[in-house]
Amino acid sequence: MDYEKLAEVMRNLAIAGGNAIMDIYNSDDFEIKTKSDESPVTAADEAADKIIFEGLQAAFPDTLIVTEEQAASHSENADTFLIVDPLDGTKEFIKRRGDFTVNIALVENGTPTRGVVYAPAKGRLFMTNSAGESLEETGAFELDQIGATRPISVSAPDNDALVVVASKSHRDQATDDYINKYAIKDSASAGSSLKFCLVATGEADLYPRLGRTMEWDTAAGHAVLQGAGGSVVRFDDHSPLTYGKPLYENPFFIALSPEVQLKQAD
Repeated sequence: MDYEKLAEVMRNLAIAGGNAIMDIYNSDDFEIKTKSDESPVTAADEAADKIIFEGLQAAFPDTLIVTEEQAASHSENADTFLIVDPLDGTKEFIKRRGDFTVNIALVENGTPTRGVVYAPAKGRLFMTNSAGESLEETGAFELDQIGATRPISVSAPDNDALVVVASKSHRDQATDDYINKYAIKDSASAGSSLKFCLVATGEADLYPRLGRTMEWDTAAGHAVLQGAGGSVVRFDDHSPLTYGKPLYENPFFIALSPEVQLKQAD
């Protein structure tokens, strides 16, 4: 894989997809449809998916591409593949909360090694460079012209005063019960893969997810967190979360700064 080309292509396609999403987000109205799993989908999901899929396919014609909006067609598996959630946080998009992201990642041998997470309504873009190191870009997010960047890294947490982030739309009693095992200084809620990025920048120390997710929901955020020195582990046995699983479905997991002293599940 040409990692320099990949970093450039993923960034540009995330921004192009984000531009298409914002055109619809800022319109007076948009249609909301329901998929077979009862989850919502909008024209923004479909527009961004088309832009990103076609762009990746043109740039990397020999690499498997898995996207949420074409999930029913993904019956094959590969050691190396690109995985896309063109609009993560559709519920946040529909409610016009702004906590939605564009996610593109490369998975190699079960691990997300490169990724980009773009939150167009928040004006935040997180990505890995060609070496797999994580950065946050600031500026106008122009196509084909990268703005100012800064390296990001996880916190050195105080295990007696942790900052935890949890899902805005999917937080439940089981999640709260697990969070209460820790000494928490502060907590926040965020939508979509932004939660991984808040851990990656040191704005939070811990993100537990006790609910159903798919690999396209998590791969890009996982890559960004890993490039910032963090990790993502299974909730049940704290082994690394891997990718390329049957149906691309994740178990429960925990994203964290490595110095967090993990608690066992009940």
